[in-house]
Amino acid sequence: MSDWLGSTFEVRLGPPGHGGFCVARHEGRVVFVRHGLPGELVRARVTEDRGGSFCRADAVEVLEASPDRVPATCPVSGPGGAGCCDFSFATPTAQRTLKAAVVAEQLRRLAGIDREVLVEPIAGSGDATGGWRTRVRLAVDAQGRAGVHRYRSTEVIADLRCPQPISGALDGVADRLWTPGGDLVIAVDGDGIRHIVELAPAPDAGSGGRGGDRRGPGGSGPRSDSGSGEARHPLGGHNRYGGRHGGRGRRGDERDGRDQRTGRRGSGGDRRSEWAAADSTRRDDRRNAAARRAAAHAARDEWVYAGSGRAVEYVAGRRWEISATGFWQAHRNAAQCYSDLVAEWSSLAPGGRAWDLYSGAGVFAARLAEQVGRTGAVLAVDSARPAVADGSAALRDLSWLELRAQRVERWVVGHVAAAAPDVVVLDPPRAGAGKEVVGAVTASGPTRIIHVGCDPAAFARDLGLYRAADYRLADLRAFDAFPATHHVECLALLER
Repeated sequence: MSDWLGSTFEVRLGPPGHGGFCVARHEGRVVFVRHGLPGELVRARVTEDRGGSFCRADAVEVLEASPDRVPATCPVSGPGGAGCCDFSFATPTAQRTLKAAVVAEQLRRLAGIDREVLVEPIAGSGDATGGWRTRVRLAVDAQGRAGVHRYRSTEVIADLRCPQPISGALDGVADRLWTPGGDLVIAVDGDGIRHIVELAPAPDAGSGGRGGDRRGPGGSGPRSDSGSGEARHPLGGHNRYGGRHGGRGRRGDERDGRDQRTGRRGSGGDRRSEWAAADSTRRDDRRNAAARRAAAHAARDEWVYAGSGRAVEYVAGRRWEISATGFWQAHRNAAQCYSDLVAEWSSLAPGGRAWDLYSGAGVFAARLAEQVGRTGAVLAVDSARPAVADGSAALRDLSWLELRAQRVERWVVGHVAAAAPDVVVLDPPRAGAGKEVVGAVTASGPTRIIHVGCDPAAFARDLGLYRAADYRLADLRAFDAFPATHHVECLALLER
């Protein structure tokens, strides 16, 4: 088959796929097209073609526009640009509809769950024009200019006009030069204090060397549960709770190869070919991303240029102090939103028992501990020791809450035969909890399981494992925690 790289052609766009694109077909091949909306007729330019049954393209001209199209709110993310705002050219309602369609399709395909999905805005989000992100990670190019990564590339675009960060977060950052090859972490904390931390350049991928660098682990220090996190989102992504840096392909927003379910309503053969194409590119992307992550998360020197480097955050009346380079929810109101839902769904009584797995600094564990009281017990586990230390300091008044620094996979298998918890909360990295962890959790026999996921495919796979273990999906909520992007946060309540 000929290499289509650089060629252009007209295509009618089909349904959204998992990854911020729409699916089209041209001359028998699947084309993943970014910057378009379902139903639009566009002129697409091929940006990547590895051969085989599919290629990637950008919609460089819209010939017939969708009624959901609006002027793009992000000047950085158009064709050939960054991957920060996949859907900044769609109305907020249309964006949520696209995300809901992807989640519903993943649930049908991977979990056998046929359920209508509603993606809800998070209270206080405003609109999709931005101003919601309190955590930003920027790359620094060879000239020392801070910027964001071009889509599916390590190239840095020195343009900070993306509207996601809250007002003032990036003030002055473009006015000075930074260490070439380094990274900047910018966090505006719950007290409104801005922290700017520069990380020294990472060693080359695969070198295994320190490069003389030391990165402070803080709230998002290296997470050994399963690696580092999702492939790099152009604006970075700190969306865990104090101390996790992602994990097997997860959260906050780095982008990686994903199971890009297309949702195409064609023949069974067409749909299978689209799944195969998406699965193939996902495997390749994960291998490449793994090498990049290994280098990016090696120990690195860091320098604080603004603030103290220790971010203060508040959830449900409690105060945490974590490293500014650590994970916290990127959306300014997400941590409170999810914490409230976990507290509602858990419905623990005094004297109850609960586990919080992949706990970070214990945001969920704190709510569970308050419910069970002194006669109860809450066990929280995360592999990031700095996160556990920060959580222990913040929650020292809850003596019946134990935060432990250990690999979740190892800990949960060792506790299958222990006293059964009433509730288990899991907030795993982007690749999900997986068969081993889900199997151990269900074998422990909790009455209720609350599962959090930011990747629809991994989330659906885990739900399928729960169903196979005789747990039913009692409720599901999905939140637009990353407006203007294709990312979505899902929470499921499962009951035995």
